[in-house]
Amino acid sequence: MAQGLLIDMDGVVYGGDTMIPGADKFITHLLKNDIPFMFMTNNSQRTRLEAVRKLARLGINVTENHVYTSAMATGKFLAGQIPQGTAYVLGEGGLLSSLHENGITLVNTDPDFVVLGEGRNFTLEMVQRAVDMILAGAKFVITNRDPSPKKKGWDNLGIAATSAMIEEATGIKGFVVGKPSPVMMRSARKALGLETAETTIIGDTMDTDIRGGVQMGYKTILVLSGITKREHLTRYAFKPDVVVESAGEIEFPLPWW
Repeated sequence: MAQGLLIDMDGVVYGGDTMIPGADKFITHLLKNDIPFMFMTNNSQRTRLEAVRKLARLGINVTENHVYTSAMATGKFLAGQIPQGTAYVLGEGGLLSSLHENGITLVNTDPDFVVLGEGRNFTLEMVQRAVDMILAGAKFVITNRDPSPKKKGWDNLGIAATSAMIEEATGIKGFVVGKPSPVMMRSARKALGLETAETTIIGDTMDTDIRGGVQMGYKTILVLSGITKREHLTRYAFKPDVVVESAGEIEFPLPWW
């Protein structure tokens, strides 16, 4: 039976612009041994090519086929809901490209969907326009609901903050596609060509990567090199199958392989 990995990026492979020690050797092992894997990121702003280029700057050389984003999952989801549909988008780069690739037309009036992704270039006026469209019947879809890291000087409000503003103004909850939603978790697994029992997810966040993996029936590995710390584990009713300090400490074969 084939076995493969869905791997989070920020907090597992790198932190900001710095590679986490051992991550490069971990990825090299996967490539050398032909172990199927895909980086699965909630970042909808960055295109697959941009993600590959960032990894390359850190010394990790992979292809675009190794990257799956919430923007890609969102494009597939919308196309499945209303083929050749229309969308008003608050977002950038990777999200715009994915919607186009999936046959979704970007419009400024009467859209089927209002889609919210990461971005810094949309204005309060654009948000108000989105609110009016949702109140007029457009479906509200959010690429992910990642929170702000709440650090001084952070140059992005965080999509959770923006989505909360629109939800408060409309009284309508957006449908979230990204992790830990089963929509993205299943879509990424299918893109890698694996069955549920063949899939292991590696992440640094209990609330997204591990929660999503547990809900989908995937095996889960938590690395402590990112957001979640060991002392946080007692807060959750679920637990990862394996906990390691960093990806460089993961030993193969995994216990369930």
